[in-house]
Amino acid sequence: MTGECFLCGRWTQLEKHHIFGGALRKKSTKYNLTVYLCHTCHNEPPNGIHHSAQAMQTLHEYGERKWIAEHNTTIEDFRREFYKNYI
Repeated sequence: MTGECFLCGRWTQLEKHHIFGGALRKKSTKYNLTVYLCHTCHNEPPNGIHHSAQAMQTLHEYGERKWIAEHNTTIEDFRREFYKNYI
């Protein structure tokens, strides 16, 4: 897919990234908590999302805020669904 990278804004080929991965990947899919990133922002060190705790934290905060807003709910509800909170 070609489009604009969610993080850097560059127009290029994109890769789908699940904001909450691992055991929470299915919930990311279920709640549409995915973003599209260029390869550099997705997988390249040192700043790619899979190599940078700061970049990952930024996306986790975004995902939590998005979920709370779309479900008109609270941080506590997010914590019950995703087992922790990020904001």
